[in-house]
Amino acid sequence: MTLALLCSGQGRQDRAMFGLFVDHPAAAPILAEATAILGQDVHQLVRTAADDRLHANATSQILCVARGLTAAACLEPIGPALVAGYSVGEMTAWGIAGRWSPAATLRLTAARAAAMDAAGGAEDGLGFVRGLPRDAVEALVARFDCGIAIVNPGLLFVIGGTRAQVAACCDAALAQGAASARPIAVRVASHTRRLSAAVAPFHAALLEAQPARPIRGRTLIGATDATIVRGAAGIAGLAAQIDTTIDWAATLEALVERGVDRLLELGPGTALADMVRAAYPTLDVRAVDDFRSLAGITAWIAR
Repeated sequence: MTLALLCSGQGRQDRAMFGLFVDHPAAAPILAEATAILGQDVHQLVRTAADDRLHANATSQILCVARGLTAAACLEPIGPALVAGYSVGEMTAWGIAGRWSPAATLRLTAARAAAMDAAGGAEDGLGFVRGLPRDAVEALVARFDCGIAIVNPGLLFVIGGTRAQVAACCDAALAQGAASARPIAVRVASHTRRLSAAVAPFHAALLEAQPARPIRGRTLIGATDATIVRGAAGIAGLAAQIDTTIDWAATLEALVERGVDRLLELGPGTALADMVRAAYPTLDVRAVDDFRSLAGITAWIAR
């Protein structure tokens, strides 16, 4: 059996997102680094912060990457696995693959978020449209000056623009027969041309952090082109995905073509696992958030 680890993006962070790992020694250094970057104890922040703080781009990116890194660290030794990340989850994937240390991964994620915040608008955001063909969604986003951010399986498209434009585009999609469409709790227009000015500064930050060789048995799949990342060649693509549409459907297809038959979403949330279950119902798919204990996850991996 071949395992893939899926690293989640923004939008599903919650008040209990680190609860499963609170007493695990492998979690401590990762969460300490996240605490230093955020300027507040991570456990306290997720319990008490207002929703606006919890979902602010700079906070959200650090929390989601810290969650994925922590989950992987607490589950080691995982053994051979392919690793892929969704949006900011690609930062997590590079860390889990061993290309950077967890601390370096979090610092680079902070640089990514800062570049995106500097380039984007205060009223930017994302939404989704489900159930329309791609050409119809492309026409809608052009009409409302938005962009397709992510192409998912099952005619599910993430769109980005100003929050007002995204809301109007979602309303129009529903009027055209979309199964569902609405804004989501992400406060940045990721993977659209609105963030083009963020690519160069983030690329420069990545070039300063020389990636290490991957952990033996870990294969990193880049979401920009759904291919194996080798050496430093993937750095340009990792920077470019900030303003480039991600084809996550193609990434999942590439994993399946490489023989993956078991997938574990590291979280927060179960959105990626749910997508895979719907698109590939014969695969064995779980999310960390499906379990009540680390022992249960470890037992599932070891089966």
